[in-house]
Amino acid sequence: MPLALLALAVGAFGLGTTEFVMMGLLPDVADDLGISIPTAGHLVSAYALGVVIGAPLLAAVTARMSRRKVLIGLMGLFVIGNAASAFAPGEYTLLAARFVSGLPHGAFFGVGAVVATSLVAPERKARSVSLMFLGLTLANIAGVPVATLMGQHLGWRATFLGVSAIGLAAIASLALLIPHDHTQAPRVGLRGELAALRPLPVWLALGTTVAGFGALFSAYSYITPMLTDSAGYADSSVTLLLALFGVGATVGNLLGGRLADHSLRGTLFGGLTSLIVVLALFPALMSAQWSAAVAVVLLGTAAFVTGSPLQLMVMEKASAAPSLASSANQAAFNLANAGGAWIGGLALAAGLGATSPAVTGAGLAVLGLGVAAVAAVVDRRRAAVPAGRERVVASHLPEHAEAVRH
Repeated sequence: MPLALLALAVGAFGLGTTEFVMMGLLPDVADDLGISIPTAGHLVSAYALGVVIGAPLLAAVTARMSRRKVLIGLMGLFVIGNAASAFAPGEYTLLAARFVSGLPHGAFFGVGAVVATSLVAPERKARSVSLMFLGLTLANIAGVPVATLMGQHLGWRATFLGVSAIGLAAIASLALLIPHDHTQAPRVGLRGELAALRPLPVWLALGTTVAGFGALFSAYSYITPMLTDSAGYADSSVTLLLALFGVGATVGNLLGGRLADHSLRGTLFGGLTSLIVVLALFPALMSAQWSAAVAVVLLGTAAFVTGSPLQLMVMEKASAAPSLASSANQAAFNLANAGGAWIGGLALAAGLGATSPAVTGAGLAVLGLGVAAVAAVVDRRRAAVPAGRERVVASHLPEHAEAVRH
């Protein structure tokens, strides 16, 4: 695998660290700024909103630029946002800084996935994407716990300065290791880029991402009360258990990349089925401490097996604008984060028990599997269209639309 993938992984490590570390810093930030913890929780939402808005927008407006320059520029924006967070004097300036920090997140992963797949042979595309995502999963093992400890001992502002330093290291790595390029994107303009997202298979792939990862976040958002109230762990043990989730996510990510190069759709179906089983068993697994620890690892593994297949599938379905489609998938991932947490919260609010968000997540995973099955049927029917008829239809399409169709 090319060494350039290491540069993408360093950037992913920084992005993953800053995305998830705020959850552990909320009490410190709230005390320092004189606000309540629920109000401080808006800082998490501000980052996610930045991701959802920035992912398709930045990918679209930079489609004709050198992808190497785009990646470096996105990490530059990431450094600015996190440095601004460190020096923010109050709640509203910190909200704005967190929003800016989130803007480059989805576009970086989107453009980075296109660059990663362009560096390897076709039979290794999914594996290359999984190696870029390796930085994201490793952030849950090392980046987030270390950054949280730094915030607790040196102050939360030091955490964001440390994350900014990771961003600078990523910029240096990208400049040294990513080859110079000239984008091959067709000059069809923003309207043509957006047209690549119109076909039904693209939306089915994005829908699978929302439902599948919504299942994960329905459970993961409330993993702490499950571990403390159901499994009987002390609060001090939760950080270590969350690192175990990162271990499972790393294993699942690497496994999914390797398997998807052999069978993209088979890996997706297998991952979603495994996720359904794991989430359905959560109430039983949370009855003892040892099985709860196993459940946390299995949750990360089952969920992240689907990461690389979904990213690659969206890129293939919108081949006329792979950067935009890949970035849109990251926006879908963050919608899954917000939506899954909301749905899991409804189950808790209804008094269904501490493990009810996991059961709700199993239902979302079933929905994701159903959407993936519909996508498979649509693909088969499109593949069964006679070649002559396909040419006749394509001859009436604009040039960029014909590329989208294929």
